[in-house]
Amino acid sequence: MGDGHASGRSEREDTLGAGWESHRPAVFGVAYRLLGSVADAEDVTQDVWLRAAGADLRDVTDLGAWLVTVAARRSYDILKSARYRRESYVGPWLPEPLLTGPDASQPVLVDESVGSAMLLIMQELSPPERVAFVLHDVFGLEFARIAEVLDLSVAGARQHASRARRRLAKAKQSVPQASKAERERVLEAFRAAYEAGDLAGLIRLLHPDAVFVTDGGGKVTAARKPIHGGERVAEVMVRVGRQWHLHRIDFAEVGGELAMVFYREGRVHCVDTVQITDGLITAFHRVVNPDKLARL
Repeated sequence: MGDGHASGRSEREDTLGAGWESHRPAVFGVAYRLLGSVADAEDVTQDVWLRAAGADLRDVTDLGAWLVTVAARRSYDILKSARYRRESYVGPWLPEPLLTGPDASQPVLVDESVGSAMLLIMQELSPPERVAFVLHDVFGLEFARIAEVLDLSVAGARQHASRARRRLAKAKQSVPQASKAERERVLEAFRAAYEAGDLAGLIRLLHPDAVFVTDGGGKVTAARKPIHGGERVAEVMVRVGRQWHLHRIDFAEVGGELAMVFYREGRVHCVDTVQITDGLITAFHRVVNPDKLARL
């Protein structure tokens, strides 16, 4: 009996192992897009691995879709939990920075849905809308599977995806994408002005209506409300920069876009992502919460 059980388990793990590494980026990817947290996405990925390792997968015809569905169901449960309402979160909440491209330690599926701006927009969707949109529009799952995750009819799943698509399209109109070259030019100029403490230079790079959002999570000193106005944002940045005594600012790809990584005393102190329109920074998102920087 023992030998047969062990043999069955080994066969299941061999079947899973053959496809796990190729599907792992999708498993992690769906969890990160739904939760906005690298830590939670890694936990979900581990849960999916354990669930799959103990399951009989011989009759599973599409392993990738099966794994993504399990990840989505687990993420959906987390989204509906009390802790994910963030009622007790101190100050603004921003997505946990996800390194992509050459800086990533694991392969990451990259598209606009992992960008900071898009993740923030998706936070405005209801959990069912978010799940339906991510599974169908990003990962191409059929609505029958999505309906199983959401525990509703296929028509209901389709309606949630359609509603999410309309809301996202409307929101994206106010968040135009800057080209890679423009983003590099603006951030290079911003870094130079920031390091020089050049207030006038920073003001020239910020839109008059720019907004500065800082996520400290109550763990470190950070503004608990957004700061509005380019001139005011620049003044705050110069003042904070003098207090921090930063020794290095690097560029890294975060969520598929160029971002700034600030170092203090040899450690990552914060990560800044920006939105740029017509060569000016319209939104500045700064993550200082050390819990969200631990995996960088």
